[in-house]
Amino acid sequence: MTSITVEQLHAYHAIDREVFSRLVINLRRKPAESLLVIAVWLWLEDKRYSNVIAKMTSLADTVLNVVADEAALCLDSLEYTNLPIIPIGGGLPFTSIVIGKEISLEMFLQNKFTAISGIKNFLNTVCARIFTDILQCVLAGTSQMIGNQPLVVPGFPHPVFGDVTILERPVDNDFPAGELWGWDPARAVPENDRTMFLTFSRGFPVTKEEVAELFTSICGDCVVNVQMQEKSQSSEQPLYAKIIMRTVTAVDQILCGRRVAKFRINGKHIWARKYDRRE
Repeated sequence: MTSITVEQLHAYHAIDREVFSRLVINLRRKPAESLLVIAVWLWLEDKRYSNVIAKMTSLADTVLNVVADEAALCLDSLEYTNLPIIPIGGGLPFTSIVIGKEISLEMFLQNKFTAISGIKNFLNTVCARIFTDILQCVLAGTSQMIGNQPLVVPGFPHPVFGDVTILERPVDNDFPAGELWGWDPARAVPENDRTMFLTFSRGFPVTKEEVAELFTSICGDCVVNVQMQEKSQSSEQPLYAKIIMRTVTAVDQILCGRRVAKFRINGKHIWARKYDRRE
């Protein structure tokens, strides 16, 4: 297996580390939010907004702070259950100028669950590995790393992005290089992130085949499995179901930024929303 050292890892991410240091040291921004801000910018690069973080290096700290505020606004928008009112101009004017490409909060909201999965993935596969020493310096006195126990970063677990595990790794401990540098939305996404919860009207029984047919007609070969409610009596109809999609992108295609989307097949209504594991 190809592996890399800590020094190589830090060298590869030198620009990311420089910008993160400025956020948490120069600007004294909260470490948890700063980790997520970097994860947002890495996700944007994955969405073909080129060299987002590299373009931050030439900014004065005051401007960098404003752009970070806009990234934090994007993170906040992903916590909303209902569509917020988007400011005139899209809400991200400084970010648009810096990256040289128009971008707005609407893009995040229309791709809400794709964004959440992507940001969460970059948080855990990149940010959790490349900023350990910086976080130790910033959190000294407030959070101690005992042995190889995870570093406690105030602000995690996050209500949307969950927890992050930041472990101290000795300099001579190699990292596996495979699957470290990017994120493919077609894989590495937990099943719950690709699952929707469906409800049906009493008196209008919907079959598993109709559910699969409906969502296949919307976004092609996107259905992995449909799990209908187990009936306690043979005469009862299922009133809800879970549908597992192939990609989280399909979830966004179906919901289009809404909390609940309503569909109709063969005269019967189906309501769809993102699955919450507590259900």
